[in-house]
Amino acid sequence: MEGGSDDLSLPKATVQKIITEILPKDLSYSREARDALIECCVMFIMILSQVSNETAEHETKKTITSEHVIEALRQLDFPEYIEPIKRVVAEHKEGQKLRERKVTKLELTGRTEAELLEEQERLFASSRQRLLGNPDDHAA
Repeated sequence: MEGGSDDLSLPKATVQKIITEILPKDLSYSREARDALIECCVMFIMILSQVSNETAEHETKKTITSEHVIEALRQLDFPEYIEPIKRVVAEHKEGQKLRERKVTKLELTGRTEAELLEEQERLFASSRQRLLGNPDDHAA
């Protein structure tokens, strides 16, 4: 790989965790095997990115989308990755919809903004009264 492994890499701890989850418990692997796997993954990502970019450019797009990545997977003959990618994209889009519609704290109170402002003013007045030394007046 050009540019050395320091330029482009994946987190070793993350890759090690994935390997540990995938391999049988009685099978071990060397640090060199892990590093070789990381280098292969980086190369795969670079090639996939390049083909995705070419697909986007062919469509005169400046942004690579998931559709471009899926088309790149087709061109690179990795059809088995397409359905899992489509599922992840659909889950991501659904998560985005939920984030866009997050309920605000105001909505959670069940009270109007005017009611909340009125209560805030009462609380401020009560605090002022206590601060000024009139504890009998703060029971509003």
